[in-house]
Formats: sequence, C-alpha cells, structure tokens
Amino acid sequence: MTLRPLSRLRVPALLTASALALSACVSPTAGPGGLYARPIGNAPVTANPTPYSPALYCMADYARRYGLPSPRMAVGRIADYTGTVSSDGGRQITGGASLMAISALAKAGAQIVERYDTSISEMELRYANNRLIGDEGGTPEEPNYRRILAGQVPGSDFYIVGGITEVNYNIRSAGFDAGVGETDTDVPGSGIVQGKIYVMNVAMDLRLVQTTTQEVVDVISYQKQIIGREISAGVFDFLNGNVFDISAGTGGMEPVQLAVRSLIERATVELMANLYGAPGPEVCLSAENDPLNTVGPTGGYYPAYDNTGTNNGQTRADPSRWHDRRDGDVRRSRY
Repeated sequence: MTLRPLSRLRVPALLTASALALSACVSPTAGPGGLYARPIGNAPVTANPTPYSPALYCMADYARRYGLPSPRMAVGRIADYTGTVSSDGGRQITGGASLMAISALAKAGAQIVERYDTSISEMELRYANNRLIGDEGGTPEEPNYRRILAGQVPGSDFYIVGGITEVNYNIRSAGFDAGVGETDTDVPGSGIVQGKIYVMNVAMDLRLVQTTTQEVVDVISYQKQIIGREISAGVFDFLNGNVFDISAGTGGMEPVQLAVRSLIERATVELMANLYGAPGPEVCLSAENDPLNTVGPTGGYYPAYDNTGTNNGQTRADPSRWHDRRDGDVRRSRY
C-alpha cells in the first residue's frame, strides 16, 4: 500500500482550517461575562525579593534585638541618567528606582517619612488652612475644623538620592552558527543550529545626605552584570513536492529592572549598617564563622555618627558580602 502525496491544494486548505480554528477562540461579540476573550495565564502574585533581601531583614532584626533607633529616612530622586531608549521608544531602565529604595528601607526596619510625592499632603494642608476640612465630632453648626499645629510634621534626618549612571550593553558576547545540507537537490533535508550568549551591566551611584546640614555622609557606587542567552535550531526540507520549515528555540535574559532593585537593596544594607552603627557583615553572619576580611570602601565614606571603631565603613568592596547565594554564612530570611 502506498500513501498518496499531499496535493498542492490540500496544504493551503489545511492551513486555512487551522487559522479558522484559532480565530474561533476570539468572538466579535462579548460573552455573558462582558469579555470578548478570557486572558491567558494564571500565575499568582508572588513576592519580589533579591539575593540581598535576607540581609535587609537581618538588619531589621539586628536593630530590634539591640533596641537601635532608626533615624527618620526620606528618599528623593533616583533617576535614570543613562539616557538609554529601547527599540519601541520607551525607557530601557526603570524610572521607579526611588520606589524600590523606599521598599528596601522598609525591609531594613527604617523609619520613613514621605518626601517623594507630597502632593496629597500639601493639598490637605492647604484645604485645612482655608478651613475646608472637618474631622469627625463636629456638627454643621459647629464644624470640627482640622487644626494645623506647629511642628506636627516630623522632619527627616537623612535622605537618599542618586541615579543609575551606567548601562553597558556588550561587555562580552559569543555565539555559534552551524548548518548542514546536501549539494544534491534530489536528496531532502537541511538544518541549522544557532546559539548566542552576551553580558551587559548596569551601575548606580547613591549618596546619603544629612538633611539639616546637607552634608554627604555616605556614598555608594555599585555595578551588576546581566547575562542573556539564545539557542535555536531549524530544519528545512522538501518532501514530495511540499516545503517544510520547522524551527524551535529558547532564550532568556536576566531582568534588567531586577538588577536595579538588587543594586538598591545592596546599597541600602550598607547605608543602614552605617546608621545603625553595625560592626559590619558579621551582624548577619553566623557567630561561629566569619570568613570575611577588612577591605577598602567603595566611595567617599564618612560615618554618620561617632562610631568609626565599630561601623562597617571599611568592609565595602567584597562582591560576595551580603549575598545569600555566594556567602553560605548569610542567614536566610525567616519571612
């Protein structure tokens, strides 16, 4: 028994039927639930930690354990100064670095005052000043106007500002491209295999400023490398007068914005260690073994308080410190 080859008319017919079957998943008429189509995907909302989040939680535990008060912290502009633009015209680097810094301070147990977006507070203060806001307990005849008291808004002791200062796209790249085929057109079959890998990095410079004196008391400068890879393979074949082109591939890139968050969390660990007067990385390491040695600072470091003998100003440059995947002695978060 011999199989008849697919005719040239049957192949387009099969493709047309497949297209119609796919289009049947979308209707031009909304269903009973008010939707044209049900969105795909069912991944739940999860936490968004970095490898340095456990060290931030550990720093908060350290401060609570020893009753160390946190100064009032504020966050200013941490902007993207690289000017990079993606292919679709949007920003390549996140504009939310300041929000990431606020989250990092909260993980470290810092006391935070809002200075990044004060539009609502300023409007409410203006309304209260014009006696337009009334609190509970009043009557239409005798409204309980919100009072404005001198000194009711606590001031910040320190604030964090800075920016994303470097994006280097092609620090190192490598790849391969291999193909195979027959010189005889009567012999079917040809294929190709491709692979690429590339490395880029992003860098950030942050500074800690004392609010009352405007003195820069700490400076952090870090970079993080990001890796991406792509592998693809394909087969091109003629079979009984029909053309088949089959390809498959896989690729992935370490998230750039998660690298920015990692930079901010690493810097926040250093900044809060200084403000808490922590002796160094051993506050978040096992007491039995501390393999880390004293190394040089990363920037113009000045102690926020008179704790030069115990702070962590001389332990900045080791890239493995506070990293729970590289330093086995870093305590895992209990949260």
